[in-house]
Amino acid sequence: MKLQQLKYAVEIANKGSFSEAARSLFISQPSLSNAIRELEAEIHISIFNRTNQGISLSTEGAEFLGYARQMMQQYQLLEEKYINYKPSKQHFSVSTQHYTFAANAFVDLIKEHGAEEYEFTIRETKTYDIINDVKSLRSEIGVLYMNEFNSKIILKLLKKSDLVFSKLFTAKPHIFISINNPLAQRKSVRIEDLEEFPYLSFEQGEYNSFYFSEEILSTLEHKKSVKVSDRAAIVNLLIGLNGYTISTGIISEELHGNDFIAIPLEVDEEIHIGTITHKNVNLSRLGEQYLGKLQRVTKS
Repeated sequence: MKLQQLKYAVEIANKGSFSEAARSLFISQPSLSNAIRELEAEIHISIFNRTNQGISLSTEGAEFLGYARQMMQQYQLLEEKYINYKPSKQHFSVSTQHYTFAANAFVDLIKEHGAEEYEFTIRETKTYDIINDVKSLRSEIGVLYMNEFNSKIILKLLKKSDLVFSKLFTAKPHIFISINNPLAQRKSVRIEDLEEFPYLSFEQGEYNSFYFSEEILSTLEHKKSVKVSDRAAIVNLLIGLNGYTISTGIISEELHGNDFIAIPLEVDEEIHIGTITHKNVNLSRLGEQYLGKLQRVTKS
């Protein structure tokens, strides 16, 4: 087993494909494939499952890559300390539902810990994709919510994927609206107060189940409903249509300015926001630091 082989395996997991990893490593794809086959033969496991649709990590492969990442990090520390070696490019990825606090923590991480060279990725994406990203180690950490309605389904899927959920905080539901919305002066609102306003939510694509919805109360019917795929679209529709969305109540003035407010929604619900990680993989230094940033941002 060679350090170069470990580096190759980690890069394939980061990129999600042999071809992209080969390009980033500046080697041919056949050479990369041969190196991984030799590694798999030596350790007697298949690190990657190969299908016509692409690759995915095997259960044994996820555990192996957890150790491989740790070994690579320790080797890089030794090089930097004793050989006056230029620090290698940093890598870190997180997948999250559309939360401004997750983006804020990501920005803080880069400002404080970004070295001369880094390749950081934040994916604001669909619930199922968040789970799949962390399962495949495409992302080190996922950020999503659970409540009484969806927890049984989500926890079952996490267990099947060898993932664990760790709660960050519990929030009461709020509506997120423009300061020019007719409801902006209210101290709280009821579901019936929202009937004439467009309800904005994030679409979930192929896995468009109520259980994978990013918003609570996903089974409610709405007279006016608009699904979007990104946070910027929701921001525009909050202003242009006087729409509303349901979330935690945490607003980032740094990202959204003073044009939006959060108003408590009078429902007997709780939102449990947390992180998901792979149970067989220890967090990297950057992963630990991002988790610390998340905890600070959500407590402030």
